[in-house]
This record gives sequence, structure tokens and C-alpha cells, in this order.
Amino acid sequence: MTRRRVVTWIVLTVVAVIVFVVAWVGIRGLLAVRDLQSSVTHVAALRAQIADANSDGARRTAGEFQDRADGARSLTSDPIWRTAEVVPLVGPDLRAVRQISNVVATVADGSVRPAIRALGKVNTTAFRPKDGRIDVAAIASARPSVDRAAVNLHRALEEARAIDTTDTLSVVDKRVDQLVNTLAPVDHEADVARRVIDLAPSMLGTDGARNYLLLVENNAELRAGGGIAGSVVLLHADDGKISLTQQASGASFPRVDQPVLPLTTETQGLYGAITGQYMLDTTLTPRFATTAKLASAFWQQRFGQKVDGVVSIDPVTLGYLLNATGPVKLATGDTLTSDNAVAVLLSQVYARYSDPAMQDAFFASAASSVFNAVTSGSADPAKLVTALSRGAAERRIMVWSSRGTEQSRIVGTSAAGGLPVSTQANARFGVYLNDATGAKMDYYLTKQIAVGSKVCRADGRPTWTVQVTLKNTAPADAATSLPRYVTGGGDFGVSPGNVGTNVAIYAPRTGVFLSASQDGKAASPQTALDGTYPVVQIPTLLSPGQSTTLTVQFLGPKAAAGHTVAAESTPGVHQTVTRPVDVTCESR
Repeated sequence: MTRRRVVTWIVLTVVAVIVFVVAWVGIRGLLAVRDLQSSVTHVAALRAQIADANSDGARRTAGEFQDRADGARSLTSDPIWRTAEVVPLVGPDLRAVRQISNVVATVADGSVRPAIRALGKVNTTAFRPKDGRIDVAAIASARPSVDRAAVNLHRALEEARAIDTTDTLSVVDKRVDQLVNTLAPVDHEADVARRVIDLAPSMLGTDGARNYLLLVENNAELRAGGGIAGSVVLLHADDGKISLTQQASGASFPRVDQPVLPLTTETQGLYGAITGQYMLDTTLTPRFATTAKLASAFWQQRFGQKVDGVVSIDPVTLGYLLNATGPVKLATGDTLTSDNAVAVLLSQVYARYSDPAMQDAFFASAASSVFNAVTSGSADPAKLVTALSRGAAERRIMVWSSRGTEQSRIVGTSAAGGLPVSTQANARFGVYLNDATGAKMDYYLTKQIAVGSKVCRADGRPTWTVQVTLKNTAPADAATSLPRYVTGGGDFGVSPGNVGTNVAIYAPRTGVFLSASQDGKAASPQTALDGTYPVVQIPTLLSPGQSTTLTVQFLGPKAAAGHTVAAESTPGVHQTVTRPVDVTCESR
């Protein structure tokens, strides 16, 4: 064989090998992408089926998810694929696809399987009381499986976030982002489930009876935490059985000369000493742990009883719960439904009863009736869990335990009612509203929040912008058509029909206040610190139909230049509308 022929054969062989490798990797890559896309769909289906306690459906979907995940991992883990990862240009993309496949397979093996096992032991039906008792033994039995699922899921999320996309194609970048965005909310839900499973048995009294205060907050008179503590209920929990043992209106607690507990200088400076002097005002601070300790002290001072924790809900949450229980009949003959609960409890009651004592009795009847409906066991368990989850996510349900080990597990969840926690990927702001009308006009107050970020400086530090738009939707003749108890009658310096609101905007700890304006004109807000959080507080006053927009800007650290921004807010009667704001350097 001539030398030329040998070279020709070598070249042809190399070309054939390259064609084979390209075809092998290309075909298997297409099949792997197909399996990965199908896996994402299965994750969404699994979330819904687990939430609905659909054990059979979840098992079927889990099996399909496992097959697709194993298929993608197998297709991208053979020696030819691994060898192709060192090829310039295409190597980083192939490596990223293999890592995506491994993450998905890890989720299937380490999280989905344990989750399905846990579902077999405990599902949403375990949270439905039977004869007033929750099956805490069933809940406790699921702890090992839930722990394993949550730990492995978080590990998978971290591996997904660590995939290097510096030199990958945009289509691969999008697949990595899709994977992270799919796993992140599931990771959060798994962590919450883990904590609930861990805490529920002891907090429901398996190791000794517990007593809790239930604060029913009234959003018609806003406080940073939600609303005034209009009704206070004592709950008794003993081995899963929950009973309502005592009720009192928030207004029935007399104002004390000195705060029932020492207040920080920051709390007194922002919200006043009255935060600790009047039960109704314990929610002036957005720190629910502070609210809970103050409320506990008020209860102990008046009734001589120390409580083990505090839970807070609002009438909007009662509406969510009524979606699970169905309508309930009140002692007054009224029927409370998921559709009318907010209007009845936060508006119609004031038109019907001018005597605050009668209003308090109506609230007490509503709270006890909904409580009895929930604990009777007649509620739809899936809808009940959905109602509680939604309430917690909106800061309408908050929980505090007097026991340090339990409270440390609650901290970090949406139910903790803490100040917003920023991460390297997300700068979070807090927008908290406190009523200055001294009445119930916040039933007519709507709120929109817009947040944005833009790098406008040579040093790379971003400008963070928070816009808050408030509107008084009360009727034009509110001063005369609404009851004096609703308008306040001008007793606190706000003319009847107007709405006065103090708006406190909390920035991340690293933020530096730059400027504030109201409706395009420079404002002179109160600036302070709450612990290590920069705070800007601005008073507003709105007549019926009037709106106003507050714009506050902060300077962020250079490391946060490419980060996203988000905001949480006081839960009002109406849902908060949140949107991005287009920040321009000229707007600074």
C-alpha cells in the first residue's frame, strides 16, 4: 500500500470517527433534551398532585419522571460523550447538558422517591382534624422521608446553580436558568414542609399541653404587621386536639403607662412607645417576634397566664379558610362565605352596629364559627392546606414560639413575620403601612409597589428604586355617608373621609439612602435605622379619589449590580399590585 493511500485511509478513518462522534453525541443530545424537557413538565405535575393528596397520580408521574431522568443521565454519561466534552467550542455545552441531566436524575432519586414514600404515610388528609384532633403520629412518621427529600433537593439546586455557563450557547443558558427556576420554588416548599413536619407534633402538644394566643388582625385599620389586634383568642393544644378556651377584644386591654416590655430605641423612634402600651398597637412594628412578645406580656399581665406562642391571622385569611370549610352560620343569623367574609367583617359590620362592643361580639362570633368549622373535620383538606399556605405566603398568617429551639426553626419561613432577608442574588425591600386616621378607612386604601435597579455610577454600584402608589377609593361623600366609627370623625386630626398613612420603606442592610420624592416633588422623610436596616418613613394624606406616588432611592453595593430586586409589604384588605419599575440614570 502506497504512502498516499495510507494517509488517505487515515484521513478517512479520522473523518469517519468524527462523523460518528458527532452523530452519536448529536442524536443522544437531542434525545436527552427531549427527556429533560419532559422532566420539567413532570415536576410541575408532581407539585400539583402532592398538594391535592393525589397519591396514585403522584406515583404514576414519579415513575415517568424517574424514567425520563434516568434516560437523560444515561444518554449523556457514556465515554464518547465525556470525551467530546474536551472539544473546543462544543465541550462546555456538552458538559453543561450532562450536569443538567445529573441534577435532574439526582432529584428523581434523592427527592421524588422519598417524597412519594412520605405521601404514603402522611398527606393533606392528616391535617384534617377528626373529632377535633389532628393525627400528629402520622405527621411525625413522615419526618425521615421528608428530611431526606428536602436535603437532596437543596443539594441538587446548589449543583444546578454551580453549572458554568460562561462559554455555553444561549439555548444551554436558558436550560440551566429553567432548571434553577423550576427547582428554587420546590426547594422552598420542601424546606417549609420539612419544618412543619418537624415542628407540628411538639407544637400541637404531643410532649405536653400548649396554650397559644391567636391575634385576629383588622386590616381596615392598618398596622405594619397587618392591622390592629382586634380580637385575641386563647387556644389550647393537647396531643393534636385544639380547642378555643377564651376570647377578648383587643380594645378591652387597658392602655398602660409604660411599655409592658422594654422597647428598642429604634422601635420607639419609628413607631412610638405606644407599641408596647396598647394591645391594639402591638402590630405597629413589622417584626412579628416583637409583636408576639408584647401581646404575650399583655395577656399575662391581665389574666396571669403565660402562653407558649402566638399566631396571627386576618379576615382575608378567614375568607381563604371558608373556601375549604364552606359557608358558616353565625350566632347573629348571618352566613359567612369565602366571597363575603372581607366585606362583612371589615365594612358592613360598622354600618350595622354603631356600638364597638357589638362589633367586637360580631368578630368573636365569626372567629369562633370559622375555628369550629376548621376543627370539625368537615373542611376539604387540600383546600385547607392551600388556604394556610397562601395566608402564610402573603404574611397574613404568622407564628411565634416562646421556645427558642422551635422559634429557630420558624425563623426564615414566610410565617415568621421577620424583616426581608436579601441574598447575593436578590435585594429585598419591605414596604410597611401604619394607619394615621385612627379609624377604619383602610378598607378603601389600595396599594401598588414597583421596584427596580440600574447602575448609574462609574464605580459600578447600583441605584435601587422603590415606588409606592396609594389611592383612597372611598366614595366622594365618605365624610357623611360612612359611619363616624369608620371615618374617625376628625378625632386624630384627619378630616372625615380622608385617609392618613405612614409609609415605612426598609432597604437591605447594605443600602444607603439617596433621595425621596412624592408625586415628583422632593420629600423630607424621616430616616432611621431599625437594627441594621435603613428605613425611610413618609406620612401621606389622601382625600376620596386621590392617589399619591412615593419614590425612594438607595445606593446598593457593587456586588449587587446585576441582582434582582423584590419587595414584601403589609397585607391589606386588597391584594398588593407589584411590578418592575423602569429605572433610568436620568431619573436619579
